Amino acid sequence: MAAGDTQAAASFVRRYQARVFGLARAVLGDAAVAEEVAQEAFVRAWRHAAVYDARRGKVSTWLLTITRNLAVDALRLRREDPVDPQRLLTELLDGERREEAPQDEEFVRQALHSLPREQARVIALTVFYGMTGKEVADWEGIPLGTAKTRLRRGMAKLRERMEVAGDE
Repeated sequence: MAAGDTQAAASFVRRYQARVFGLARAVLGDAAVAEEVAQEAFVRAWRHAAVYDARRGKVSTWLLTITRNLAVDALRLRREDPVDPQRLLTELLDGERREEAPQDEEFVRQALHSLPREQARVIALTVFYGMTGKEVADWEGIPLGTAKTRLRRGMAKLRERMEVAGDE
């Protein structure tokens, strides 16, 4: 592949395609974005095949490291995406309260943005990206207890604001 052999590259992709896509999807939770990440991983492997050193590790480890790094980069870009207020309402409120909840998406957006940034980020990572408390702590570089506290306090503030608005 380092010599530019397209047949070798096609064979390489067929051999590792499922593992690369699987890792990207596991990190991202979105098949469409995972496909893009997998494609970019193979492109980078093709471009940098000459620098691969078999003495440092297996080619699968090298390729999956590229994939993981690209997936984490994609996740970082997505975490700045605006939050969908309707989805947040669904996650915040139990079944009976959903019908009574304020349906104004702008209200939900404002309520989320009114939280301290650290709490809003932890809520977004947990609710929208499905991360566990441990994953959030690792991602944000904070202790697990801090991540759990930010999530608990942030969700409590959002619930309180929703209930107050629902009573009006």
